[in-house]
Amino acid sequence: MKLAIVHDYLNQMGGAERVLLVLHEIFPHAPIYTSIYAPELVDPAFREMDIRTSFMQRLPLVHTHHQAFLPIFPFAFESLDLREYDVVLSMSSGWAKNVLTRPETCHICYCLTPMRFAWSFREYVNGERIAGWQMGMLNPILSALRLWDVAGANRVDAFAAISVGVKRRIEKYYRRPATVIYPPVHTAAYAYHADGRSGGVAGGPAADPTLASPQPPSGGDYFLIAGRLIPYKRIDLAIQACNLLKARLLVIGEGRDRARLEGMAGPTIEFLGKVDDRTKREYLLNCGAFIFPGEDDFGIAPVEAMAAGRPVVAFGAGGALDTIVDGVTGILFRQPVVTALADALQRARATDWDPETIARHASRFDVCTFKTQLRRFVEAKAAEHRTTMLAAPK
Repeated sequence: MKLAIVHDYLNQMGGAERVLLVLHEIFPHAPIYTSIYAPELVDPAFREMDIRTSFMQRLPLVHTHHQAFLPIFPFAFESLDLREYDVVLSMSSGWAKNVLTRPETCHICYCLTPMRFAWSFREYVNGERIAGWQMGMLNPILSALRLWDVAGANRVDAFAAISVGVKRRIEKYYRRPATVIYPPVHTAAYAYHADGRSGGVAGGPAADPTLASPQPPSGGDYFLIAGRLIPYKRIDLAIQACNLLKARLLVIGEGRDRARLEGMAGPTIEFLGKVDDRTKREYLLNCGAFIFPGEDDFGIAPVEAMAAGRPVVAFGAGGALDTIVDGVTGILFRQPVVTALADALQRARATDWDPETIARHASRFDVCTFKTQLRRFVEAKAAEHRTTMLAAPK
């Protein structure tokens, strides 16, 4: 079975790129096709892989300002030559699933989400500065993108989705069934032990001497957030709730929204910037609770927190509904407003949590489970496709 992997772009490190690293572990001989690739902006492990880019790789400024090239991405992915492969495995939140393949090729899409900016544009840009005239220009482009996106989805032979919410959107927008396979989380690296130790097993996160490694406080006297500081993550909600409660909040991460967030932060809020994974693990282990205030399609960080035995206070929508058991592994608040989050944080403080139960629940999302499920799914769909092609009239 000759297989190729297709990914949207490789110019940033996020959850999708971490999943891509695991896909490479499952299929180590598969080349990775993508629109653009900036080695200096992603994990060094990608430099050892067979990365093949589109014509967009040669465009000026595309690595750092790829959003401006939105109208070009459809042409880039349709230009990729995948004729030699028996199976194409695309991992897509936008473009990669719209590649062209032969009828004999089985195209399987591991869908992170239907193209968010095409189907949920107003939610996607919530908190961004979009002028009225810009919206007027974008509307016809978005309409065309939705048509192109549905056409591409019709060429996919089988969909897998990262959460129940994504599965429902695939069924709504594309009218296609999908199988839920939760993304891989290295839960063992964050695993809680009854003696209070965290994981740190072989293969877990390594210390990075180039990043800050402050000593985390102990005793669970602080709430924690970790992730990219961008508007749709709704970190502003957590800051305002902790301002209201005069509760200590530590924020790990960087992003374009940091200046705005720092401007609204009171004296109990501390921004730690980017820290290495080992340091993040220690902060997780010692926090009172992890806050996940935005709606995400899955959310790897909350699972990491639960693997460390810590409860998660999350907005009750999206992937949080798949990963958090309300009242057992965390608390879900139902309205994305400051008072609702503040109330949930007070309930989290007052609850006697069982770290072992929380960590045991998180282990069901471990990377080993993902590898087994995804390999079986790909092999089964490829075999079905092969049988269908052999039975087709010549």
